Formats: sequence, structure tokens, C-alpha cells
Amino acid sequence: MATDQYAFTNPAEMYSDFEPSAQYQEGAGLDANLRDKADLGEDTYRGTGRLEGRKALITGGDSGIGGAVAIAYAREGADVAISYLPEEEEDAQRIVSLIEAAGRTAVALPGDITDAAFSRELVATAVEKLGGLDILINNAGKQQFHEDILEISDDEFDATFKTNIYAMFWITKAALAHLKPGSTIINTSSIQGYSPAPHLVDYATTKAAINTFSKALAQQLAPKGIRVNVVAPGPIWTPLQTAGGQPTDQLPDAGSQTPLGRWGQPAELAPAYVFLASGESSYVVGETLNVNGGMPTP
Repeated sequence: MATDQYAFTNPAEMYSDFEPSAQYQEGAGLDANLRDKADLGEDTYRGTGRLEGRKALITGGDSGIGGAVAIAYAREGADVAISYLPEEEEDAQRIVSLIEAAGRTAVALPGDITDAAFSRELVATAVEKLGGLDILINNAGKQQFHEDILEISDDEFDATFKTNIYAMFWITKAALAHLKPGSTIINTSSIQGYSPAPHLVDYATTKAAINTFSKALAQQLAPKGIRVNVVAPGPIWTPLQTAGGQPTDQLPDAGSQTPLGRWGQPAELAPAYVFLASGESSYVVGETLNVNGGMPTP
């Protein structure tokens, strides 16, 4: 049961017909291959011009949370560049078509952000094709569960940190040459940064680091008129979850741990990113906005 973001709805009863199965996908996972489709707000999100004329770069913008944010931003009046892995082209082209259907410019930028040179080139290309940049969303992430720390190889640990931390660092540094006063940076953390699961040791560690990085950078950039904030999702139904992000047999019940008793959907995250990018949040700096179904955080 999907509704638009302005509907008066009982949140505990939303998506009551959504009962995900125990699916596993190889690789990064695709929205296109989800048996139980995620709601990105493609049929429901209503824009009101809150980001008119803005220019955004969203990493991991092909699916899941990033895809939902790309759709919302376009419908709010922004031109949007999305980065994604080359194997996610099918998902990316769907998001591109939805951005363009909203009458906005869409820029598709495939590549691997764990490569420092590509991360810097990504920003330069986005700026060139969009004609500037004033919103940066560091959203792409790597999450693989391991029941035992001994199962995490050095290479996998490194890949998780390069995807979640190093890429954010490289991309943010490159973007700062182009961000003017009034611009915003929004990084994606997680409930795992506060309440880490034992099978997500490396992932949870990166998400706590994102919180700290963002709060420190927010203080540094605020005097320059650039705001930095964070969105920390709870259990959100995305392809990442079916691609080793969680134990496959636990997928049907993972959302039941929240007070709302269900998985969240990407469409429920998009308004938080819109708020933090818009002028409505002009006095919000260094904040972590938790969108997690009611799970307590410090």
C-alpha cells in the first residue's frame, strides 16, 4: 500500500501487504531483479518546487534509497547526476527515464568509486554536464554480512572502507571546489552506526565513521555557508539487502525489530533528503536525521 508523502496515514499499517521473501542476488543486486519490488516513490512522490534549479550528484543513485532520492529531487525541480556500477545499467536507465519524465536533466555516470581517480573524475563530469553542482549526496555503500570476523578478508574489509569512507572523502574533496554558499552535502549513515549488528562489524564501523566525519566537516564548512548533514536509515528494503547485506533466511522478518514492525521503503527516505537539501533546513547543520521506524539512538 503506497501513498504519497502528504497523505494522512497510519505508519504502522503502511505497506501492510508487503511480505518479502528470502531472495539472494549475486553481485551488487538490482532493483529490476527484486522479486518483491521496493517502492521508490515513482508512482506517488509529489514535488512542489522545493529544489527548483538545483544541481545534484547522487552516488548509488540507480536504485534503492539513491534512486528514490533522484526521483524526488527531479520532481522538486533539480537536475540530477547519478553514479553507479556498470553492472547496474538497467536500474540506472530506469531512474534516468524517470528524471527526464519530470522534465529535468539526467546524467548517468557508471564506474567504480573505490577508484580514487574515477571518484574525482565523477565530480568533474557531473559539474560539466549539469553546469554546476550545489547538492552532493554520498549514498553508495557496500554491506556484506559475516557471522564471524575471521570470515572477513583483508581485501573485503578494504573494499568496504573504500566504498563507504574513502570514496566519500575523495568525492567530497573534489566537490568542494565547486560548492558555493548555500550548497549542501548529505551523507548516508545507518542505524548500524549506533546499534551495530554482530554480523555487520565492518559495515557498522564505517557507518559510525560517516557520522563522525560529517559532524566534524559540518563545523568546518558552516562558516563558508555549506551545510553538511546525515541521514541514518534503519532496515530499508533495497537490492543491497538481497545481495548479502543480510542473511538471506532473515530477510522476511528483518523489519519486525522496529517499533513500527516492518521494513521501511526507499520512498520513505526521500523526503528527509529533500528537507536537508532545501532552504527549509537552513539552520540544520551537523545533524543526523534517523529514519528507522522508531529504533532508539543516542
